[in-house]
This record gives sequence, structure tokens and C-alpha cells, in this order.
Amino acid sequence: MTDYSQIYGDYVVVKALENGVTIIGLTRGGTTKFHHSEKLDKGEIMIAQFTEHTSAIKIRGKAELMTKHGRIRTDE
Repeated sequence: MTDYSQIYGDYVVVKALENGVTIIGLTRGGTTKFHHSEKLDKGEIMIAQFTEHTSAIKIRGKAELMTKHGRIRTDE
């Protein structure tokens, strides 16, 4: 039985600082694959959650990330 409390729960807020910021979700498992992508324009915000299917998130472009660990800005 899977303990989903360890998979679900961590949220990441991504705020686009420019037009065309791309957010890509990557799968869990033996082979990592892209499974979802979104494009954000300047000022748009997306709230993402790690799940049983999503193990990583890749971000392209200028963005600010807000997590329970603090704020991070991409460098470009």
C-alpha cells in the first residue's frame, strides 16, 4: 500500500516574470518522461503539486518560485 501523504502535499507556486515561461512536469518511475507542459505570460501564476505521477518540474524562462523552503528566482 502506497503512503500518499509522502507523495502529495508539496506545492510549488511559479510566477512568470516574462512572457513565455514554460513549466514541464516529469514522471516518476524507471524512465523519466515529460508528461505535461504549460506556458505562462508575465504576471501569471501556476500552483503545481508533486504527485504519484510527477516527480520533478522543469522551468524555462524568468520566473519566481515560492515553496515552503523559501523563494527562488531563475537566473538568465
